[in-house]
Amino acid sequence: MNKLRIPENHSGISKTLRLPENIVNDVQKLANIKNLSFNRTVISLLQFSLSNLEEEDKAKIEKAEL
Repeated sequence: MNKLRIPENHSGISKTLRLPENIVNDVQKLANIKNLSFNRTVISLLQFSLSNLEEEDKAKIEKAEL
């Protein structure tokens, strides 16, 4: 028998972004297609982008401070 698994919420920081309308529309369409929230879709896109940076940029991020 399968067991109910409820994913834990990630702790997050609230940020306000001003995005071009066409990007918001495309992300919302993708979220709808994938049956995900807009926020979850943006997080996935950002995670993918950060994982696929050029090595030089990855190294700079690792050395940078907030």
